[in-house]
Amino acid sequence: MQKRTNRIQLLGLLFLMTIASTAQNSVNSPYTRYGYGEIANHSFGAGRSMGGIGIGLRSSNQINPMNPASYSNMDSMTFLFDFGASFQFSKFKEGTNKQTDMNGNVDYIAMQFPIFKRVAFSAGLLPYSHVGYKFGEVKTSPDGQRYTESFQGAGGLNQLYGGLSIEIWKKRLSIGSNINYVFGTINQSARIDYLSDATTSVIRSKSTELKDVLFDFGLQFVQPVSKTDQFVVGLTYTPKKQFKNKRFTQEQNGSEIVSSDTTTNLAHETPLGYGFGISYTKANKFIAALDFSFQEWSKVAFDGKMNEFNNRSRIAAGFELIPNLYSRPYINRIRYRAGLNYTNSYIKVNSNGYKEFGATLGAGFPISDARSFVNFSVEYVKIVPDIKTMINEDYFRMTLSFTFNEYWFFKRRVD
Repeated sequence: MQKRTNRIQLLGLLFLMTIASTAQNSVNSPYTRYGYGEIANHSFGAGRSMGGIGIGLRSSNQINPMNPASYSNMDSMTFLFDFGASFQFSKFKEGTNKQTDMNGNVDYIAMQFPIFKRVAFSAGLLPYSHVGYKFGEVKTSPDGQRYTESFQGAGGLNQLYGGLSIEIWKKRLSIGSNINYVFGTINQSARIDYLSDATTSVIRSKSTELKDVLFDFGLQFVQPVSKTDQFVVGLTYTPKKQFKNKRFTQEQNGSEIVSSDTTTNLAHETPLGYGFGISYTKANKFIAALDFSFQEWSKVAFDGKMNEFNNRSRIAAGFELIPNLYSRPYINRIRYRAGLNYTNSYIKVNSNGYKEFGATLGAGFPISDARSFVNFSVEYVKIVPDIKTMINEDYFRMTLSFTFNEYWFFKRRVD
């Protein structure tokens, strides 16, 4: 009993740490100045190092919020807990100008457990989007005055989810749904400082608070090939929704506040989205998976305006290989993973956008009774803009996660 109490206290501490970390920036990119910023990847553990897949992934050892239908694939005695953090090194290049930056943050915390036979529940806190940027340049006004124009932004949206999955056809067909409370604040400012007079500056700032309840739905169908091999087909659907919102704007000239205003219910929407995924699993040997997702951002209103974004599509593929799960040498029981992904970003800058190309490598290191894992992944992302005058970006991201899989509901017999 004492051991279980300590575990519960640890989960509570990690949950509070994750809530506190939502105020931290885990990204630094000028492109996050637009829209809701960088949309977060909700792939956990193994899926993240397999290119960020998850729609067709069905594993009893991993929490997978990318498709809520996956939750039902667990036995009645198991409790799953997943906690992840990442570190990112970024490089920016615009013409001859170069810059580097480093960021780190807690990514997510989640748990999953059975409720009834063939029914399971999952809940967690994870990011919906990230905003983080700081850049500027020296300019000259028409009257010959030199000044520095700078832009800064921070914040983003967080997602608190609770999901339920039901296996409606034993070991063959599962459905599920997540109820997501998305909330957060995006703070942005533009500042002009005149070089001839250090006391003269103009600051325009805005703070946008967004919140609402969003839903997403999933389905997974399992087609056995043999006693150890199976195909899984996954589908996801996310309906369009509008955020409840409030915006505070202020203009300051020197130390004097020139104007301030509060606006509510200015149209801010989330897109309709759907996804398809397929995976092939050879039990305790090999997993190969492919995902495709699409979000209709072109029909989303933002700041009360339409046609601000491009449609976003993403394709990812990856695999996991276990040399020999029952081998005595530990190195043969490690799960080796790799993947690739491509994304057409929703962000549009003066009618132009950019593409993302990513590659991942990782491994799952078994601990305890080989049901729990320490997962490590390395990801490289290349941002390729549509035109040469836009900023080129490179990211090197490392993620470390802990997946605990234990028999919390097992009743031990006392002799």
